[in-house]
Amino acid sequence: MNGRVVIRRYETGKRNFSRTRLREARLAGADLQGIDLSWAYLRGANLNGTNLAESNLMGSDMVGVDLIDADLSEADLRGANLHKAEVTKTQLAQAKSLKHTIMPDGHRHK
Repeated sequence: MNGRVVIRRYETGKRNFSRTRLREARLAGADLQGIDLSWAYLRGANLNGTNLAESNLMGSDMVGVDLIDADLSEADLRGANLHKAEVTKTQLAQAKSLKHTIMPDGHRHK
């Protein structure tokens, strides 16, 4: 599935994209508040400026993802892999949970 399909389906009311394969998807600037991307494969995706507030990203593979300027407020990132992701500490501090998340520098959050 590509980014345009996700955005189109989200706009029609679909919110559950759990376990979806979205490698290198282009979702920059999209309003995806409340989306369920739990256990999704997002390696290399462009989520620059994307609204992911209140989203479920639990267990998602987000290695190398561009999250610059993305809204992660109240996002559930438990167990997500953010290794080498472009994201700030300020953005991560707004998340609902980082329990067991692999952080951009490779260490696991407690």
